[in-house]
Amino acid sequence: MDKVALVYHPKYLEHDTGSHPESADRLRRTVALIESSGLKRRLTYVDPRPASEDEITRVHAPAHVRRVRDLAAQGGGWIDADTVVSRGSYDAAVLAAGGAISAVGAVIEGQARHALALVRPPGHHATASQAMGFCLFNNIAIAARHLLASKHAERVLIVDFDVHHGNGTQDAFYNDGRVLYFSTHQMPLYPGSGDIDQTGNGSGKGMIANVPLPPGCGDDEYRRVYSEILAPLARRFRPQFVLVSAGYDAHWADPIASERMTVTGYAALARALQALANELCDGRLVFALEGGYHLEALSHSIKATLQVLLGDSQIDDPLGGPNVTGRGADLTGLIAEVRRVHGLPPA
Repeated sequence: MDKVALVYHPKYLEHDTGSHPESADRLRRTVALIESSGLKRRLTYVDPRPASEDEITRVHAPAHVRRVRDLAAQGGGWIDADTVVSRGSYDAAVLAAGGAISAVGAVIEGQARHALALVRPPGHHATASQAMGFCLFNNIAIAARHLLASKHAERVLIVDFDVHHGNGTQDAFYNDGRVLYFSTHQMPLYPGSGDIDQTGNGSGKGMIANVPLPPGCGDDEYRRVYSEILAPLARRFRPQFVLVSAGYDAHWADPIASERMTVTGYAALARALQALANELCDGRLVFALEGGYHLEALSHSIKATLQVLLGDSQIDDPLGGPNVTGRGADLTGLIAEVRRVHGLPPA
C-alpha cells in the first residue's frame, strides 16, 4: 500500500462565507466522512504551514496580496459578486497556499508517495492581480512555482478537472514552457475562457491544452479524453511532478453545472492520474481541492480519490448515476480537433 498524505487544518473553516456555496461545510462534511469511514487511520496527516509572501508573490502582485490582507483586517467584504472575504480569510488563504506547498513537500521528502491538500479557499480562478470565482490566491500555481524555484522539478504537469476553466492558472503559465496545463471544463460556463485555440505563447506555446466539454458529459466521456488526449500529451512532455486542481463540481448532483460525472468516475480519473504519475515521475502526484458544492457528492468523491491513491480497488458510490436516458455527448470531433491543434496524430 502506498503512503498517502492528507493536508488539512481547522483554520480553513475560518474563511467564513456564510450561505455561499463555497462554505466551510464542504470540509466539515468531508473530514467527518474520512473519520467515520475509518479512512483516517490509513492516511499520513500533515499540518500545513503558511505560504510566505515571497512564495505567494511568485504568482500574485504584491498589491493583490495587500488588498486581500487589508480587506480581511477591516472585517471583510465582497471583492466581486461571487467572492467574499471575512476576517479569517487572509490567514486561511495563506494557509491554503501553504497547504499545497506542504503536500508537495510531503511527497518530495518521502513522507508519502501521493498527497491530497484538503484546502479552502480554492484557487484556480485567482489571477496575478485579481481574486475571483470564490478564489483568493492560486494555490496550485503557487505550488508549481515553488517546485520550479526550489529545483525539485523542471517540468510540471497541472491537470484541472474542475467543471470551470482555471483561467488564473492558465494566465500564470501562458508563457512558461516548464508547465503543461491541461483542463477539462464545461463550455459555456464561468469564466468563459478555455477555448481550444488558447494554447500558450512564446516558450509556452503548446503548453496550454484546453478541452471545452458540452453539458451532459459523464464518466465515459472524461475517461476517453484522458486516454486520447491527456495521456499522449503527458508522455510527450515527460513531467517530473503532477499537480491536480481537483474540483468535484462536474458531478451530476452538483447544483452549479450540468455534467454527469459520478463518484465512481472520479475514482477512475484518480486511477488514471496515478498510473501516469507512476509511469512518468515515480508517482509524484499531489491533488489540491478546488470546487464541488454538493456536500455528499464532494465528500464521497474525495474519499474515493484517497482510496484509489491508497490502492483500493473497490469504491462505494452511494449516490449512483444520474437519472437520465440516452447516450452521452459524442466527443469524436472535439477530441480530433484538440489532437490536431497539439500536434498529435489522428487517433
